[in-house]
Amino acid sequence: MHTLLRQRAERFVQRRQDDTKDESEEQMNKTNKAAGNLDTLGRDSPGFAEVKKRRIAEREARRSRRRRARQAMDPPVPHHEGMSSDEEEQETDILRFNSEKDRIVTEAGKIFEDVVDDFCTFRAIKTKFERWKYDFGEPYREAYISLCLPKLFTPFVRLELLTWNPLKANAQDLEDMAWYDSLLFYGFRETTQLTDDDPDVKLLPSIVEKVVLQKLTGLAEHVWDPMSTRQTQRFVTMVQRLVDDYPTVAGDNKATQALLRTVLGRMRKTLDDDVFMPLYPKGVLENKSSGAYYFLQRQFWSCVKLLGNMLQWHSILAREPLMELCVDGLLNRYMLLALQNSEVNDDSIEKSQKIISSFPRQWFAGVEGDETLPPLQNLARYLSHSANTLHKNSIGCPDIDRRKARENIKQVAKLLVQIHALDHALQVAREHSLKDLKQMVVGR
Repeated sequence: MHTLLRQRAERFVQRRQDDTKDESEEQMNKTNKAAGNLDTLGRDSPGFAEVKKRRIAEREARRSRRRRARQAMDPPVPHHEGMSSDEEEQETDILRFNSEKDRIVTEAGKIFEDVVDDFCTFRAIKTKFERWKYDFGEPYREAYISLCLPKLFTPFVRLELLTWNPLKANAQDLEDMAWYDSLLFYGFRETTQLTDDDPDVKLLPSIVEKVVLQKLTGLAEHVWDPMSTRQTQRFVTMVQRLVDDYPTVAGDNKATQALLRTVLGRMRKTLDDDVFMPLYPKGVLENKSSGAYYFLQRQFWSCVKLLGNMLQWHSILAREPLMELCVDGLLNRYMLLALQNSEVNDDSIEKSQKIISSFPRQWFAGVEGDETLPPLQNLARYLSHSANTLHKNSIGCPDIDRRKARENIKQVAKLLVQIHALDHALQVAREHSLKDLKQMVVGR
Protein backbone atom coordinates (compact mmCIF):
# COMPACT_ATOMS: atom_id res chain seq x y z
CA MET A 1 0.00 0.00 0.00
CA HIS A 2 2.83 2.35 0.83
CA THR A 3 4.37 1.67 -2.56
CA LEU A 4 1.06 2.50 -4.25
CA LEU A 5 0.81 5.83 -2.44
CA ARG A 6 4.46 6.55 -3.18
CA GLN A 7 4.01 5.95 -6.91
CA ARG A 8 1.03 8.29 -7.05
CA ALA A 9 2.92 11.01 -5.15
CA GLU A 10 5.92 10.65 -7.45
CA ARG A 11 3.62 10.96 -10.46
CA PHE A 12 2.30 14.30 -9.19
CA VAL A 13 5.79 15.61 -8.46
CA GLN A 14 7.13 14.55 -11.85
CA ARG A 15 4.20 16.18 -13.61
CA ARG A 16 4.80 19.44 -11.75
CA GLN A 17 8.49 19.39 -12.61
CA ASP A 18 7.69 18.69 -16.27
CA ASP A 19 5.24 21.60 -16.31
CA THR A 20 7.85 23.97 -14.88
CA LYS A 21 10.46 22.79 -17.37
CA ASP A 22 8.00 23.14 -20.26
CA GLU A 23 7.10 26.71 -19.30
CA SER A 24 10.73 27.64 -18.90
CA GLU A 25 11.53 26.25 -22.32
CA GLU A 26 8.53 28.05 -23.82
CA GLN A 27 10.03 31.39 -22.81
CA MET A 28 13.52 30.41 -23.97
CA ASN A 29 12.22 29.16 -27.31
CA LYS A 30 10.74 32.55 -28.12
CA THR A 31 14.29 33.71 -28.71
CA ASN A 32 15.65 30.34 -29.86
CA LYS A 33 13.00 28.67 -31.99
CA ALA A 34 15.36 25.98 -33.23
CA ALA A 35 15.31 24.31 -29.83
CA GLY A 36 11.57 23.69 -29.92
CA ASN A 37 11.54 20.02 -30.95
CA LEU A 38 14.64 18.77 -29.14
CA ASP A 39 14.29 15.83 -26.78
CA THR A 40 16.12 15.44 -23.46
CA LEU A 41 19.29 14.37 -25.33
CA GLY A 42 19.21 17.41 -27.62
CA ARG A 43 18.04 15.48 -30.69
CA ASP A 44 15.41 16.73 -33.13
CA SER A 45 12.35 14.61 -32.37
CA PRO A 46 8.84 15.28 -33.74
CA GLY A 47 7.51 12.58 -31.41
CA PHE A 48 8.92 14.35 -28.39
CA ALA A 49 7.36 17.62 -29.55
CA GLU A 50 3.97 15.93 -29.81
CA VAL A 51 4.20 14.54 -26.28
CA LYS A 52 5.22 17.94 -24.99
CA LYS A 53 2.36 19.63 -26.83
CA ARG A 54 -0.16 17.24 -25.30
CA ARG A 55 1.38 17.75 -21.85
CA ILE A 56 1.06 21.53 -22.18
CA ALA A 57 -2.57 21.24 -23.28
CA GLU A 58 -3.39 19.05 -20.28
CA ARG A 59 -1.61 21.49 -17.95
CA GLU A 60 -3.60 24.46 -19.20
CA ALA A 61 -6.85 22.50 -19.02
CA ARG A 62 -6.24 21.63 -15.36
CA ARG A 63 -5.42 25.25 -14.57
CA SER A 64 -8.59 26.42 -16.30
CA ARG A 65 -10.70 24.01 -14.27
CA ARG A 66 -9.13 25.20 -11.00
CA ARG A 67 -9.64 28.81 -12.07
CA ARG A 68 -13.33 28.23 -12.81
CA ALA A 69 -13.76 26.46 -9.48
CA ARG A 70 -12.32 29.48 -7.64
CA GLN A 71 -14.49 31.90 -9.60
CA ALA A 72 -17.57 29.87 -8.70
CA MET A 73 -16.95 30.39 -5.00
CA ASP A 74 -19.14 32.90 -3.19
CA PRO A 75 -17.53 35.16 -2.24
CA PRO A 76 -14.57 34.72 -4.64
CA VAL A 77 -11.30 33.86 -2.91
CA PRO A 78 -8.33 36.21 -3.57
CA HIS A 79 -5.74 34.22 -5.44
CA HIS A 80 -2.39 34.47 -7.19
CA GLU A 81 -1.41 32.05 -9.95
CA GLY A 82 1.01 29.55 -8.42
CA MET A 83 -0.66 29.37 -5.02
CA SER A 84 -2.93 26.41 -5.84
CA SER A 85 -1.86 22.76 -5.81
CA ASP A 86 -2.29 20.65 -8.93
CA GLU A 87 -3.57 17.36 -7.50
CA GLU A 88 -6.06 16.49 -10.22
CA GLU A 89 -5.90 12.90 -11.44
CA GLN A 90 -7.03 11.37 -14.68
CA GLU A 91 -9.97 9.00 -14.43
CA THR A 92 -7.87 6.07 -15.65
CA ASP A 93 -5.26 6.69 -12.92
CA ILE A 94 -7.99 6.85 -10.26
CA LEU A 95 -9.52 3.57 -11.43
CA ARG A 96 -6.13 1.89 -11.57
CA PHE A 97 -5.25 3.14 -8.07
CA ASN A 98 -8.56 2.01 -6.56
CA SER A 99 -8.34 -1.38 -8.24
CA GLU A 100 -4.85 -2.01 -6.88
CA LYS A 101 -5.89 -0.71 -3.45
CA ASP A 102 -8.84 -3.14 -3.36
CA ARG A 103 -6.56 -6.00 -4.34
CA ILE A 104 -4.13 -5.15 -1.54
CA VAL A 105 -6.92 -4.91 1.04
CA THR A 106 -8.32 -8.25 -0.09
CA GLU A 107 -4.92 -9.92 0.19
CA ALA A 108 -4.30 -8.32 3.58
CA GLY A 109 -7.54 -9.81 4.86
CA LYS A 110 -6.07 -13.29 4.33
CA ILE A 111 -2.96 -12.76 6.45
CA PHE A 112 -4.30 -14.51 9.55
CA GLU A 113 -6.28 -17.22 7.75
CA ASP A 114 -3.90 -20.01 8.81
CA VAL A 115 -3.62 -18.82 12.44
CA VAL A 116 -5.50 -20.75 15.14
CA ASP A 117 -8.71 -19.14 16.33
CA ASP A 118 -7.32 -18.22 19.76
CA PHE A 119 -4.73 -15.89 18.22
CA CYS A 120 -6.11 -14.81 14.85
CA THR A 121 -7.91 -11.66 16.01
CA PHE A 122 -7.01 -8.60 17.99
CA ARG A 123 -9.87 -9.11 20.43
CA ALA A 124 -9.05 -12.77 21.07
CA ILE A 125 -5.47 -12.01 22.10
CA LYS A 126 -6.54 -9.02 24.15
CA THR A 127 -9.14 -11.07 26.02
CA LYS A 128 -6.64 -13.82 26.88
CA PHE A 129 -4.05 -11.47 28.32
CA GLU A 130 -6.63 -9.42 30.21
CA ARG A 131 -7.97 -12.61 31.81
CA TRP A 132 -4.43 -13.54 32.77
CA LYS A 133 -3.96 -10.16 34.38
CA TYR A 134 -7.27 -10.31 36.25
CA ASP A 135 -6.89 -13.90 37.52
CA PHE A 136 -3.13 -14.21 37.98
CA GLY A 137 -1.86 -10.69 38.55
CA GLU A 138 1.41 -11.58 40.25
CA PRO A 139 2.66 -14.08 37.58
CA TYR A 140 1.49 -11.58 34.92
CA ARG A 141 3.76 -8.90 36.36
CA GLU A 142 6.67 -11.27 36.98
CA ALA A 143 6.54 -12.40 33.33
CA TYR A 144 6.85 -8.74 32.18
CA ILE A 145 3.87 -9.16 29.90
CA SER A 146 3.52 -5.39 29.60
CA LEU A 147 6.81 -5.30 27.68
CA CYS A 148 5.58 -7.95 25.24
CA LEU A 149 2.14 -6.51 24.51
CA PRO A 150 3.25 -3.83 22.00
CA LYS A 151 4.97 -6.47 19.86
CA LEU A 152 1.94 -8.76 20.06
CA PHE A 153 -0.53 -6.08 19.04
CA THR A 154 1.65 -4.33 16.46
CA PRO A 155 0.77 -6.62 13.49
CA PHE A 156 -2.95 -6.07 14.06
CA VAL A 157 -2.55 -2.31 14.42
CA ARG A 158 -0.46 -2.12 11.25
CA LEU A 159 -3.09 -4.11 9.40
CA GLU A 160 -5.83 -1.68 10.44
CA LEU A 161 -3.60 1.26 9.51
CA LEU A 162 -2.89 -0.22 6.09
CA THR A 163 -5.09 2.21 4.15
CA TRP A 164 -4.91 5.06 6.69
CA ASN A 165 -3.58 8.23 5.10
CA PRO A 166 -3.86 11.37 7.27
CA LEU A 167 -2.70 13.50 4.32
CA LYS A 168 -6.02 13.13 2.52
CA ALA A 169 -9.32 14.80 3.35
CA ASN A 170 -11.70 13.08 5.77
CA ALA A 171 -9.09 10.59 6.95
CA GLN A 172 -10.30 8.50 9.88
CA ASP A 173 -9.16 9.70 13.29
CA LEU A 174 -6.96 7.34 15.24
CA GLU A 175 -9.38 7.61 18.17
CA ASP A 176 -12.18 6.21 16.00
CA MET A 177 -10.31 3.05 15.06
CA ALA A 178 -11.11 -0.31 16.63
CA TRP A 179 -7.56 -0.97 17.83
CA TYR A 180 -7.43 2.38 19.62
CA ASP A 181 -10.75 1.86 21.36
CA SER A 182 -9.68 -1.62 22.52
CA LEU A 183 -6.26 -0.60 23.83
CA LEU A 184 -7.55 2.56 25.49
CA PHE A 185 -9.19 0.48 28.22
CA TYR A 186 -6.86 -2.51 28.19
CA GLY A 187 -6.61 -4.05 31.66
CA PHE A 188 -9.44 -1.94 33.04
CA ARG A 189 -12.47 -3.31 34.89
CA GLU A 190 -15.25 -1.33 36.46
CA THR A 191 -14.50 -2.91 39.81
CA THR A 192 -10.83 -1.91 39.69
CA GLN A 193 -8.87 1.20 38.88
CA LEU A 194 -5.65 1.53 36.88
CA THR A 195 -2.87 3.13 38.88
CA ASP A 196 -0.03 5.28 37.58
CA ASP A 197 2.51 2.57 38.40
CA ASP A 198 0.65 -0.02 36.31
CA PRO A 199 2.93 -0.53 33.24
CA ASP A 200 -0.10 -1.24 31.04
CA VAL A 201 -1.01 2.46 31.06
CA LYS A 202 1.97 2.89 28.71
CA LEU A 203 0.58 0.43 26.17
CA LEU A 204 -1.24 2.91 23.98
CA PRO A 205 1.57 5.51 23.95
CA SER A 206 3.99 2.70 23.11
CA ILE A 207 1.88 1.60 20.13
CA VAL A 208 1.73 5.20 18.92
CA GLU A 209 5.52 5.43 19.16
CA LYS A 210 6.32 2.11 17.50
CA VAL A 211 3.60 1.97 14.84
CA VAL A 212 1.95 5.33 14.21
CA LEU A 213 5.17 7.36 14.19
CA GLN A 214 6.79 4.82 11.89
CA LYS A 215 3.81 5.08 9.52
CA LEU A 216 4.00 8.88 9.55
CA THR A 217 7.76 8.77 8.90
CA GLY A 218 7.18 6.68 5.77
CA LEU A 219 4.46 9.05 4.59
CA ALA A 220 6.71 12.06 5.23
CA GLU A 221 9.53 10.62 3.16
CA HIS A 222 7.64 9.23 0.18
CA VAL A 223 4.04 10.49 0.07
CA TRP A 224 3.77 13.97 1.58
CA ASP A 225 4.20 16.85 -0.85
CA PRO A 226 5.48 20.01 0.91
CA MET A 227 4.16 22.05 -2.03
CA SER A 228 0.60 21.05 -1.10
CA THR A 229 -0.93 23.40 1.46
CA ARG A 230 -3.79 21.04 2.32
CA GLN A 231 -1.51 18.05 2.83
CA THR A 232 0.83 20.12 4.98
CA GLN A 233 -2.00 21.47 7.13
CA ARG A 234 -3.33 17.97 7.77
CA PHE A 235 0.14 16.57 8.48
CA VAL A 236 1.08 19.33 10.91
CA THR A 237 -2.27 19.02 12.70
CA MET A 238 -1.78 15.26 13.04
CA VAL A 239 1.74 15.51 14.45
CA GLN A 240 0.83 18.38 16.78
CA ARG A 241 -2.03 16.32 18.25
CA LEU A 242 0.34 13.43 18.91
CA VAL A 243 2.84 15.77 20.56
CA ASP A 244 0.13 17.24 22.77
CA ASP A 245 -1.56 13.95 23.71
CA TYR A 246 1.19 11.33 24.02
CA PRO A 247 4.25 11.55 26.30
CA THR A 248 6.23 9.24 24.00
CA VAL A 249 6.01 11.77 21.14
CA ALA A 250 8.68 14.13 22.43
CA GLY A 251 12.00 15.59 21.38
CA ASP A 252 14.04 13.01 23.32
CA ASN A 253 12.27 10.07 21.69
CA LYS A 254 14.15 8.32 18.86
CA ALA A 255 11.06 7.61 16.78
CA THR A 256 9.99 11.26 17.06
CA GLN A 257 13.47 12.43 16.12
CA ALA A 258 13.42 10.13 13.07
CA LEU A 259 10.08 11.60 11.98
CA LEU A 260 11.23 15.20 12.35
CA ARG A 261 14.53 14.50 10.55
CA THR A 262 12.53 12.98 7.71
CA VAL A 263 10.24 16.03 7.56
CA LEU A 264 13.26 18.34 7.33
CA GLY A 265 14.86 16.10 4.71
CA ARG A 266 11.70 16.03 2.60
CA MET A 267 11.43 19.83 2.66
CA ARG A 268 15.11 20.13 1.73
CA LYS A 269 14.55 17.77 -1.21
CA THR A 270 11.65 19.94 -2.38
CA LEU A 271 13.89 23.00 -2.26
CA ASP A 272 16.51 21.24 -4.35
CA ASP A 273 14.21 19.56 -6.88
CA ASP A 274 11.06 21.68 -7.21
CA VAL A 275 11.99 25.33 -6.74
CA PHE A 276 12.92 27.22 -9.87
CA MET A 277 13.06 31.00 -10.14
CA PRO A 278 13.61 32.40 -13.67
CA LEU A 279 15.54 35.64 -13.97
CA TYR A 280 14.81 37.97 -16.88
CA PRO A 281 16.08 41.46 -17.77
CA LYS A 282 13.92 44.20 -16.27
CA GLY A 283 13.11 45.36 -19.79
CA VAL A 284 11.42 42.02 -20.52
CA LEU A 285 9.36 42.24 -17.32
CA GLU A 286 8.08 45.72 -18.16
CA ASN A 287 5.55 44.04 -20.43
CA LYS A 288 3.02 42.85 -17.85
CA SER A 289 1.20 40.73 -20.44
CA SER A 290 4.28 38.80 -21.56
CA GLY A 291 4.68 35.09 -20.95
CA ALA A 292 7.95 35.72 -19.11
CA TYR A 293 6.23 38.05 -16.63
CA TYR A 294 3.41 35.56 -15.95
CA PHE A 295 5.86 32.68 -15.53
CA LEU A 296 7.98 34.65 -13.06
CA GLN A 297 4.85 35.63 -11.11
CA ARG A 298 3.66 32.03 -10.94
CA GLN A 299 7.04 30.75 -9.79
CA PHE A 300 7.38 33.48 -7.17
CA TRP A 301 3.94 32.87 -5.67
CA SER A 302 4.58 29.14 -5.62
CA CYS A 303 7.63 29.94 -3.47
CA VAL A 304 5.43 32.08 -1.21
CA LYS A 305 3.12 29.08 -0.85
CA LEU A 306 6.03 26.74 -0.07
CA LEU A 307 7.42 29.21 2.49
CA GLY A 308 4.07 29.32 4.28
CA ASN A 309 3.75 25.53 4.16
CA MET A 310 7.17 24.94 5.67
CA LEU A 311 6.63 27.55 8.37
CA GLN A 312 3.51 25.71 9.53
CA TRP A 313 5.98 23.41 11.31
CA HIS A 314 7.32 26.23 13.50
CA SER A 315 5.67 24.96 16.70
CA ILE A 316 7.08 21.45 16.18
CA LEU A 317 10.52 21.84 14.59
CA ALA A 318 13.43 23.68 16.18
CA ARG A 319 13.85 27.27 15.03
CA GLU A 320 17.43 27.00 13.69
CA PRO A 321 16.98 24.19 11.11
CA LEU A 322 13.61 25.54 10.04
CA MET A 323 15.00 29.04 9.60
CA GLU A 324 17.94 27.65 7.64
CA LEU A 325 15.56 26.00 5.19
CA CYS A 326 13.00 28.78 4.93
CA VAL A 327 15.17 31.88 5.06
CA ASP A 328 18.59 30.81 3.81
CA GLY A 329 17.40 28.04 1.48
CA LEU A 330 14.29 29.68 0.01
CA LEU A 331 13.93 33.38 0.78
CA ASN A 332 17.53 34.54 0.37
CA ARG A 333 18.42 32.03 -2.33
CA TYR A 334 15.45 32.49 -4.66
CA MET A 335 12.79 34.97 -3.61
CA LEU A 336 14.96 37.96 -2.77
CA LEU A 337 16.80 37.59 -6.07
CA ALA A 338 13.49 37.82 -7.90
CA LEU A 339 12.40 40.85 -5.87
CA GLN A 340 15.70 42.62 -6.45
CA ASN A 341 15.37 41.97 -10.19
CA SER A 342 11.86 43.45 -10.33
CA GLU A 343 10.38 46.93 -10.05
CA VAL A 344 9.58 48.35 -6.63
CA ASN A 345 5.82 48.93 -6.74
CA ASP A 346 2.54 47.78 -5.22
CA ASP A 347 3.20 44.23 -6.39
CA SER A 348 6.61 43.98 -4.69
CA ILE A 349 5.21 45.46 -1.48
CA GLU A 350 2.35 42.93 -1.48
CA LYS A 351 4.87 40.12 -1.94
CA SER A 352 6.98 41.43 0.95
CA GLN A 353 3.90 41.65 3.15
CA LYS A 354 2.93 38.08 2.33
CA ILE A 355 6.43 36.82 3.09
CA ILE A 356 6.65 38.60 6.43
CA SER A 357 3.13 37.58 7.47
CA SER A 358 4.32 33.95 7.19
CA PHE A 359 7.03 34.40 9.82
CA PRO A 360 6.12 33.08 13.30
CA ARG A 361 5.85 35.89 15.84
CA GLN A 362 7.82 33.70 18.25
CA TRP A 363 10.94 34.25 16.16
CA PHE A 364 11.10 37.87 17.25
CA ALA A 365 10.08 37.51 20.88
CA GLY A 366 12.98 38.42 23.11
CA VAL A 367 15.20 39.74 20.30
CA GLU A 368 17.49 42.30 21.91
CA GLY A 369 18.83 45.46 20.34
CA ASP A 370 17.61 47.19 17.19
CA GLU A 371 18.78 44.66 14.61
CA THR A 372 16.71 41.84 13.19
CA LEU A 373 17.76 38.19 13.19
CA PRO A 374 20.98 37.65 11.17
CA PRO A 375 19.33 35.51 8.42
CA LEU A 376 16.81 38.32 7.82
CA GLN A 377 19.38 41.08 7.36
CA ASN A 378 19.21 40.73 3.56
CA LEU A 379 15.44 41.19 3.65
CA ALA A 380 15.82 44.26 5.88
CA ARG A 381 18.33 45.81 3.49
CA TYR A 382 16.05 45.11 0.53
CA LEU A 383 13.10 46.80 2.26
CA SER A 384 15.22 49.81 3.20
CA HIS A 385 16.40 50.10 -0.40
CA SER A 386 12.80 49.78 -1.59
CA ALA A 387 11.77 52.79 0.52
CA ASN A 388 14.53 54.89 -1.04
CA THR A 389 13.57 53.71 -4.53
CA LEU A 390 9.92 54.60 -3.98
CA HIS A 391 10.91 58.10 -2.90
CA LYS A 392 13.33 58.56 -5.79
CA ASN A 393 10.77 57.42 -8.37
CA SER A 394 8.16 59.86 -7.00
CA ILE A 395 10.33 62.97 -7.47
CA GLY A 396 8.76 65.25 -10.05
CA CYS A 397 5.52 63.26 -10.15
CA PRO A 398 2.02 64.67 -9.53
CA ASP A 399 0.88 65.11 -5.92
CA ILE A 400 -1.36 62.06 -6.00
CA ASP A 401 1.60 59.85 -7.02
CA ARG A 402 3.83 61.36 -4.34
CA ARG A 403 1.19 60.74 -1.67
CA LYS A 404 0.82 57.16 -2.82
CA ALA A 405 4.61 56.69 -2.73
CA ARG A 406 4.69 58.08 0.82
CA GLU A 407 1.99 55.63 1.93
CA ASN A 408 3.99 52.79 0.39
CA ILE A 409 7.10 53.96 2.23
CA LYS A 410 5.13 53.86 5.48
CA GLN A 411 4.09 50.29 4.68
CA VAL A 412 7.71 49.33 4.06
CA ALA A 413 8.77 50.90 7.36
CA LYS A 414 6.05 48.98 9.21
CA LEU A 415 7.29 45.76 7.62
CA LEU A 416 10.75 46.54 8.96
CA VAL A 417 9.26 46.97 12.42
CA GLN A 418 7.47 43.61 12.12
CA ILE A 419 10.76 41.78 11.58
CA HIS A 420 12.40 43.81 14.37
CA ALA A 421 14.72 45.63 11.98
CA LEU A 422 14.31 48.73 14.10
CA ASP A 423 17.61 50.25 12.97
CA HIS A 424 16.46 50.22 9.32
CA ALA A 425 12.93 51.32 10.25
CA LEU A 426 14.26 54.30 12.23
CA GLN A 427 16.53 55.29 9.35
CA VAL A 428 13.61 55.17 6.91
CA ALA A 429 11.45 57.19 9.30
CA ARG A 430 14.14 59.85 9.65
CA GLU A 431 14.98 60.12 5.95
CA HIS A 432 11.34 60.47 4.93
CA SER A 433 10.04 62.44 7.94
CA LEU A 434 7.65 59.76 9.19
CA LYS A 435 7.21 61.28 12.64
CA ASP A 436 4.46 58.95 13.91
CA LEU A 437 6.42 55.90 12.83
CA LYS A 438 9.62 57.30 14.33
CA GLN A 439 7.91 57.67 17.71
CA MET A 440 6.57 54.12 17.48
CA VAL A 441 10.04 52.72 16.71
CA VAL A 442 11.69 54.67 19.52
CA GLY A 443 8.95 53.51 21.89
CA ARG A 444 9.79 49.87 21.19
